[in-house]
Amino acid sequence: MERVALIDYGSGNLRSAEKALYEVARRAGSDVEIRTTDDPDYIRRADRLVLPGVGAFTACMDALEARTGVIEAMTEACVGRSAPFLGICVGMQLLATRGLEFGMRRGLDWIGGEVRKLEPADHRAKIPHMGWNTLSAGADHPLFAPADGRHMYFTHSFAFFADDPRTVTATTDHFGEFTAAVAKGNIAGVQFHPEKSQASGLALIGRFLEWRP
Repeated sequence: MERVALIDYGSGNLRSAEKALYEVARRAGSDVEIRTTDDPDYIRRADRLVLPGVGAFTACMDALEARTGVIEAMTEACVGRSAPFLGICVGMQLLATRGLEFGMRRGLDWIGGEVRKLEPADHRAKIPHMGWNTLSAGADHPLFAPADGRHMYFTHSFAFFADDPRTVTATTDHFGEFTAAVAKGNIAGVQFHPEKSQASGLALIGRFLEWRP
Protein backbone atom coordinates (compact mmCIF):
# COMPACT_ATOMS: atom_id res chain seq x y z
CA MET A 1 0.00 0.00 0.00
CA GLU A 2 1.33 3.43 -0.97
CA ARG A 3 1.41 6.16 1.65
CA VAL A 4 0.45 9.70 0.66
CA ALA A 5 1.37 12.44 3.13
CA LEU A 6 -0.75 15.61 2.93
CA ILE A 7 1.41 18.07 4.87
CA ASP A 8 -0.47 19.76 7.72
CA TYR A 9 1.01 23.10 8.72
CA GLY A 10 -2.25 24.98 9.23
CA SER A 11 -2.93 25.72 5.55
CA GLY A 12 -6.40 27.00 4.75
CA ASN A 13 -7.22 24.55 1.93
CA LEU A 14 -6.15 21.42 3.79
CA ARG A 15 -9.58 19.77 4.05
CA SER A 16 -10.59 20.39 0.44
CA ALA A 17 -7.28 18.92 -0.75
CA GLU A 18 -7.77 15.92 1.54
CA LYS A 19 -11.32 15.36 0.24
CA ALA A 20 -10.14 15.53 -3.39
CA LEU A 21 -7.34 13.02 -2.79
CA TYR A 22 -9.75 10.56 -1.13
CA GLU A 23 -12.29 10.96 -3.94
CA VAL A 24 -9.76 10.38 -6.71
CA ALA A 25 -8.35 7.33 -4.95
CA ARG A 26 -11.87 5.96 -4.40
CA ARG A 27 -12.86 6.36 -8.04
CA ALA A 28 -9.67 4.69 -9.22
CA GLY A 29 -9.91 1.88 -6.68
CA SER A 30 -6.36 2.75 -5.63
CA ASP A 31 -4.82 0.95 -2.68
CA VAL A 32 -3.36 4.03 -1.00
CA GLU A 33 -3.25 5.41 2.53
CA ILE A 34 -3.85 9.15 2.60
CA ARG A 35 -2.87 10.81 5.86
CA THR A 36 -3.07 14.48 6.80
CA THR A 37 -0.04 14.85 9.02
CA ASP A 38 2.83 16.86 10.42
CA ASP A 39 4.56 13.73 11.75
CA PRO A 40 8.16 13.88 10.43
CA ASP A 41 8.56 10.11 10.62
CA TYR A 42 5.51 9.46 8.46
CA ILE A 43 6.49 12.22 6.01
CA ARG A 44 10.01 10.84 5.76
CA ARG A 45 8.69 7.39 4.81
CA ALA A 46 5.82 8.53 2.57
CA ASP A 47 5.66 7.40 -1.05
CA ARG A 48 4.10 10.67 -2.21
CA LEU A 49 3.80 14.12 -0.67
CA VAL A 50 1.30 16.94 -1.21
CA LEU A 51 1.90 20.44 0.16
CA PRO A 52 -1.20 22.68 0.04
CA GLY A 53 -1.19 26.39 0.73
CA VAL A 54 -3.37 29.47 1.05
CA GLY A 55 -2.27 32.94 2.12
CA ALA A 56 1.00 34.85 2.07
CA PHE A 57 4.37 33.32 1.18
CA THR A 58 6.10 34.51 4.36
CA ALA A 59 3.32 33.36 6.68
CA CYS A 60 3.18 29.92 5.05
CA MET A 61 6.96 29.48 5.12
CA ASP A 62 7.03 30.54 8.78
CA ALA A 63 4.25 28.09 9.62
CA LEU A 64 6.02 25.26 7.79
CA GLU A 65 9.28 25.95 9.62
CA ALA A 66 7.41 26.05 12.94
CA ARG A 67 6.46 22.36 12.54
CA THR A 68 9.51 20.69 14.03
CA GLY A 69 11.32 18.39 11.62
CA VAL A 70 8.77 18.69 8.80
CA ILE A 71 10.98 20.47 6.24
CA GLU A 72 13.85 18.10 7.00
CA ALA A 73 11.54 15.09 6.54
CA MET A 74 10.14 16.51 3.29
CA THR A 75 13.66 17.08 2.02
CA GLU A 76 14.75 13.56 2.90
CA ALA A 77 11.72 12.07 1.14
CA CYS A 78 11.67 14.26 -1.98
CA VAL A 79 15.29 15.29 -2.49
CA GLY A 80 16.92 12.26 -0.87
CA ARG A 81 14.59 9.45 -2.02
CA SER A 82 12.93 11.19 -5.01
CA ALA A 83 9.39 10.64 -3.74
CA PRO A 84 6.86 12.40 -6.02
CA PHE A 85 5.83 15.80 -4.66
CA LEU A 86 2.96 18.14 -5.58
CA GLY A 87 2.72 21.71 -4.27
CA ILE A 88 -0.62 23.51 -4.56
CA CYS A 89 -0.99 27.31 -4.81
CA VAL A 90 1.28 28.75 -2.09
CA GLY A 91 2.57 25.20 -1.61
CA MET A 92 3.90 25.52 -5.15
CA GLN A 93 5.29 28.99 -4.51
CA LEU A 94 7.29 27.72 -1.52
CA LEU A 95 9.35 25.64 -3.96
CA ALA A 96 11.00 28.87 -5.15
CA THR A 97 14.36 30.26 -4.04
CA ARG A 98 12.68 33.29 -2.49
CA GLY A 99 9.41 35.15 -2.13
CA LEU A 100 9.02 38.93 -2.27
CA GLU A 101 5.75 39.28 -0.37
CA PHE A 102 6.15 41.53 2.70
CA GLY A 103 9.90 41.68 2.10
CA MET A 104 12.30 38.99 0.91
CA ARG A 105 11.84 35.52 2.41
CA ARG A 106 13.79 32.39 1.55
CA GLY A 107 11.81 29.47 0.18
CA LEU A 108 12.66 25.78 -0.11
CA ASP A 109 14.76 26.47 -3.24
CA TRP A 110 13.82 23.14 -4.84
CA ILE A 111 13.04 24.88 -8.15
CA GLY A 112 14.99 28.04 -8.85
CA GLY A 113 12.99 31.24 -9.11
CA GLU A 114 11.21 33.92 -7.15
CA VAL A 115 7.63 34.69 -6.23
CA ARG A 116 6.55 38.25 -6.87
CA LYS A 117 3.37 40.22 -7.38
CA LEU A 118 1.35 39.87 -10.54
CA GLU A 119 1.54 43.03 -12.63
CA PRO A 120 -1.04 42.80 -15.43
CA ALA A 121 -0.47 44.88 -18.56
CA ASP A 122 -3.92 46.43 -18.17
CA HIS A 123 -4.29 48.49 -14.98
CA ARG A 124 -8.01 47.63 -14.93
CA ALA A 125 -7.25 43.96 -14.32
CA LYS A 126 -8.29 42.84 -10.86
CA ILE A 127 -5.76 41.65 -8.30
CA PRO A 128 -6.16 39.23 -6.56
CA HIS A 129 -6.67 37.19 -9.70
CA MET A 130 -9.66 34.95 -8.99
CA GLY A 131 -11.53 32.65 -11.33
CA TRP A 132 -11.23 30.11 -14.10
CA ASN A 133 -8.40 30.27 -16.62
CA THR A 134 -7.34 28.13 -19.55
CA LEU A 135 -3.93 26.46 -19.40
CA SER A 136 -1.40 26.56 -22.23
CA ALA A 137 1.21 23.83 -22.50
CA GLY A 138 4.78 24.67 -21.54
CA ALA A 139 7.50 22.04 -21.18
CA ASP A 140 6.20 18.54 -21.79
CA HIS A 141 5.32 16.72 -18.57
CA PRO A 142 3.12 13.69 -17.80
CA LEU A 143 1.18 15.55 -15.09
CA PHE A 144 0.15 18.41 -17.33
CA ALA A 145 0.14 17.21 -20.94
CA PRO A 146 -2.04 17.86 -22.76
CA ALA A 147 -2.44 21.18 -20.95
CA ASP A 148 -4.00 23.20 -23.79
CA GLY A 149 -7.65 23.96 -23.17
CA ARG A 150 -7.83 22.72 -19.57
CA HIS A 151 -9.73 25.10 -17.28
CA MET A 152 -8.47 25.47 -13.72
CA TYR A 153 -9.49 27.64 -10.78
CA PHE A 154 -7.03 30.31 -9.58
CA THR A 155 -7.03 32.66 -6.61
CA HIS A 156 -3.79 34.55 -5.94
CA SER A 157 -1.96 37.89 -6.12
CA PHE A 158 1.60 36.58 -6.52
CA ALA A 159 3.13 34.24 -9.11
CA PHE A 160 6.20 32.04 -9.60
CA PHE A 161 8.85 33.44 -11.98
CA ALA A 162 11.17 30.54 -12.77
CA ASP A 163 14.91 30.94 -13.39
CA ASP A 164 14.86 28.16 -15.99
CA PRO A 165 11.96 28.26 -18.50
CA ARG A 166 12.34 24.51 -18.96
CA THR A 167 10.83 24.04 -15.48
CA VAL A 168 7.60 25.79 -16.56
CA THR A 169 5.12 23.08 -17.55
CA ALA A 170 2.03 25.25 -18.08
CA THR A 171 1.15 28.92 -18.32
CA THR A 172 -2.02 30.96 -18.35
CA ASP A 173 -3.00 34.57 -19.00
CA HIS A 174 -4.40 37.37 -16.88
CA PHE A 175 -3.69 40.42 -19.04
CA GLY A 176 -0.18 38.98 -19.33
CA GLU A 177 1.23 35.45 -19.26
CA PHE A 178 2.34 33.91 -15.98
CA THR A 179 3.39 30.49 -14.70
CA ALA A 180 0.58 28.07 -13.92
CA ALA A 181 2.70 24.98 -13.18
CA VAL A 182 6.34 24.02 -12.64
CA ALA A 183 8.22 20.74 -12.41
CA LYS A 184 11.75 19.48 -11.98
CA GLY A 185 12.41 15.77 -11.69
CA ASN A 186 10.05 14.30 -9.10
CA ILE A 187 8.97 17.73 -7.81
CA ALA A 188 5.97 19.57 -9.27
CA GLY A 189 3.73 22.45 -8.34
CA VAL A 190 0.58 24.16 -9.59
CA GLN A 191 -0.53 27.75 -9.00
CA PHE A 192 -4.19 26.83 -9.40
CA HIS A 193 -6.33 24.71 -7.07
CA PRO A 194 -6.92 21.28 -8.62
CA GLU A 195 -9.12 20.33 -5.67
CA LYS A 196 -11.50 23.15 -6.70
CA SER A 197 -11.17 22.67 -10.48
CA GLN A 198 -13.81 19.98 -10.95
CA ALA A 199 -13.09 17.22 -13.50
CA SER A 200 -9.87 18.73 -14.89
CA GLY A 201 -8.41 19.20 -11.42
CA LEU A 202 -9.35 15.74 -10.22
CA ALA A 203 -7.83 14.26 -13.38
CA LEU A 204 -4.54 15.98 -12.57
CA ILE A 205 -4.61 14.63 -9.01
CA GLY A 206 -5.25 11.19 -10.47
CA ARG A 207 -2.21 11.50 -12.72
CA PHE A 208 -0.14 12.54 -9.69
CA LEU A 209 -1.20 9.44 -7.76
CA GLU A 210 -0.02 7.29 -10.69
CA TRP A 211 3.11 9.32 -11.53
CA ARG A 212 6.37 7.39 -11.64
CA PRO A 213 9.08 10.02 -12.26
